[in-house]
Amino acid sequence: MSNVAEAKVDGDKLNAFVGQMLGDLGGASSIAMVRLGDALGLYKILQTKGAMTSSDLAKAAKVEERYLREWLSHQAASNYLSYDAASAQFALPPEQAMVFADEDSPVYMMGGFDMMKAMLDNQPKVQAAFKSGGGVAWGEQAGCMFCAVARFFRPGYHSNLVSAWLPSLTGVVEKLERGAIVADVGCGHGWSTVEMAKAFPKSQFIGYDFHPNSIRDATTHAETHGVSRNARFEVGLAKNYPGNNFDLVTCFDCLHDMGDPAGAAAHIRQSLKADGTWMIVEPIAGDTLQQNLNPIGRLFYAGSTMICLPTSRSQEVGESLGAQAGETKLREVIEKGGFSSVRRAAETPFNMILEARP
Repeated sequence: MSNVAEAKVDGDKLNAFVGQMLGDLGGASSIAMVRLGDALGLYKILQTKGAMTSSDLAKAAKVEERYLREWLSHQAASNYLSYDAASAQFALPPEQAMVFADEDSPVYMMGGFDMMKAMLDNQPKVQAAFKSGGGVAWGEQAGCMFCAVARFFRPGYHSNLVSAWLPSLTGVVEKLERGAIVADVGCGHGWSTVEMAKAFPKSQFIGYDFHPNSIRDATTHAETHGVSRNARFEVGLAKNYPGNNFDLVTCFDCLHDMGDPAGAAAHIRQSLKADGTWMIVEPIAGDTLQQNLNPIGRLFYAGSTMICLPTSRSQEVGESLGAQAGETKLREVIEKGGFSSVRRAAETPFNMILEARP
């Protein structure tokens, strides 16, 4: 490094940035460690049994104690587990349990760790797309990307969909309670469809997705959760799924992934009844880059680079809205499809919920 370059370096800023990098690397190293804890059932055991020594947990989990002791040490150093030196016991605090062990918690994040792993596996394909400008089809992305995405979004749907998002729409809950016909477009593994079908047994729900394996898994989830009577799943594209008598069409975290979102909006518009409603759930975002320079934007931009843009680019048109498109751009797409009324009906720290009416 030249003397001139050295003179331009602010030592305090450099040290602060190196500290940030240590934090980032520590988080990255935790991906494998947290997924080990999940796969081996370690968090669940600690949640159920309470504080344990490494020997006791090894016996309960049927794993080798020396490996486990190293894992536990990492978890304590990460503040994922607490450690009591006097008793040599590790514990899963209730707040951490909501993140690592309770699948129905609104902040359960194990799916996020699965997504990080899938994104790493996806790097070679996306790196090639950077050069070619092409895409990576949803079913061709590395690992079980669609499994990770479904697991990541499920807690938000479970916590908010029936209790807050649907009630924020004008007159929709009343229709669902009486008995409505609903299309869940881009349903993936069907968790959103299942949540609605459980809450509104008088209504009929059809989940459409262009990925056959996801439709297979969604059908299994409907059977497992006892809603096969009023929820079914079919392979179908957002631009040509059948039907023109829907009271409600929903799109959960998928409009920005579509190659032709305006074309999808036009088809959704014609599939609705005259007094129907389209609910669009999208990642929360401002309309400018400056508004999205925050921890949530950081995660969504990474996911958009590695998952959303490649998926859109692999399809017809390849609009590539991205996960941080923002409400103004989403409104343009929705209105281009023929909708006359669009409003933000609700929001969470992670999502915006838009209501579109014909």
